[in-house]
Amino acid sequence: MKKKAIIFGVTGQDGSYLSELLLEKDYHVVGVSRRTSTPNTSRIDHLFENKDFIVESGDVLDFANIYDILRRHHADEVYNLAAQSHVGISFKQPLVTWDITAKGCLNVLEAVTKLSKKPRFYQASSSEMFGDQYTTSESGDKYQSEDTLFNPQSPYAVAKLAAHKMTELYRKTHDLHASCGILFNHESERRGENFVTRKISKYISTFDPLGPNLYLGNLDSCRDWGHAKDYVRAMWLMLQQDKPDTYVIATGVTHSVRDFVREAFKCVGVDDYEKFVEIDQKQIRPSEVPYLKGDCSKAKEMIGWMPEISFEDLVSIMVQHDIERITNDTQATYSVK
Repeated sequence: MKKKAIIFGVTGQDGSYLSELLLEKDYHVVGVSRRTSTPNTSRIDHLFENKDFIVESGDVLDFANIYDILRRHHADEVYNLAAQSHVGISFKQPLVTWDITAKGCLNVLEAVTKLSKKPRFYQASSSEMFGDQYTTSESGDKYQSEDTLFNPQSPYAVAKLAAHKMTELYRKTHDLHASCGILFNHESERRGENFVTRKISKYISTFDPLGPNLYLGNLDSCRDWGHAKDYVRAMWLMLQQDKPDTYVIATGVTHSVRDFVREAFKCVGVDDYEKFVEIDQKQIRPSEVPYLKGDCSKAKEMIGWMPEISFEDLVSIMVQHDIERITNDTQATYSVK
């Protein structure tokens, strides 16, 4: 009999890749997506041909709705990926961010506890919860691990930390198989266009030396970037373990935004990128996290996870995708004419 999984936040980057992974593993997948006037299913449209993939309308802020979905489907695994996940936007929309990210998680957890058959639960936590905190090794290397203190620096990070702690609490007090993945930055060609990495790859795809410059915020912010395909594999692995736990998922290598820009320009043969990039003060966050570098030793040892896609390959994949998209759109326009 097929395993069944429910994914809250199925239309996002991670939801789409996780759906693909689970379908490859012969799951029946139920995606849950908030009903909107203009549905955004572009990342999962290709999956609707699969008879084992369905999407239901649901809102993590509607407890009765969430409970009804869980009760009807008798899932083996539940993945909560629903969130307002843009750090910058969270400063402008803190209430919305809190409701979806923190309260939404609590609603799903509470609904799970009401079921006679309790599924295994995964909560998508974030490296942003660490804020400006890190651990220093004897050799002077700075990193964040499961033991590093949290000090969130944005409404998004505060909401994620609340959801994270609530999941760990429900694990203990309700005897739930509830695991948290503290995921460091993970990108892909499906990343939203309001994220800095996708902003860069889109700019490069139409780069013109005589055109407008690329405007960005803090180029010195350092992040541990991986590919979302690798990270959803870690999510699944967590729920295959006998006992639930919390794991840092990261590559263990950090790069600055400047490094990302440099690597992206290299994809189109441009070395002197500096003259095409300008700082936009409006894009600098009120409270910036300066440095993130994850130590995923525990995940490697306990669940056998390791990243497979390098930083350089990640940047190349994103740039090439956007170049191909522009080319295909141009060809389609000419075909119509």
